[in-house]
Amino acid sequence: MGEARDVMDRLTEAVTHGDLKAIADLYAEDAVALTPDEGEIQGRDAIVEYWRSMTTSIPDATFTYRNRFEAGDTAIDEGIFTGKNTGPIPLPDGETLPATGRTVNIRGIDLAQVKDGRITSYRLYFDQMEFLDQLGLLPEE
Repeated sequence: MGEARDVMDRLTEAVTHGDLKAIADLYAEDAVALTPDEGEIQGRDAIVEYWRSMTTSIPDATFTYRNRFEAGDTAIDEGIFTGKNTGPIPLPDGETLPATGRTVNIRGIDLAQVKDGRITSYRLYFDQMEFLDQLGLLPEE
């Protein structure tokens, strides 16, 4: 196992345990993250805030691996993020939605580029519509 794989595994562990300090320790100060729901996020502190909102909304999260890869300085995970929405869901305008109490099973892929033991570039892909539908937040047809 190389450095990228080790860092990505530690990130998954930290996210599923809501360990924001560990998450912060894994990102470079000038890291950049790209997410489907927040777009491009610049800097460690902003990335930690992104994870804070996720771990607050779904504090009991688990991640089931489907595939795990490492190529040079990059680790790639494919899997299913599962958890119950028991905390408020932050909205882009600063408002929040109350918890739905629903369980989500979201398929996703994330990639982390690592240099000197820290993530410098992180990309997360998941279907936002699937996420909102499982939370019961899409309008009924």
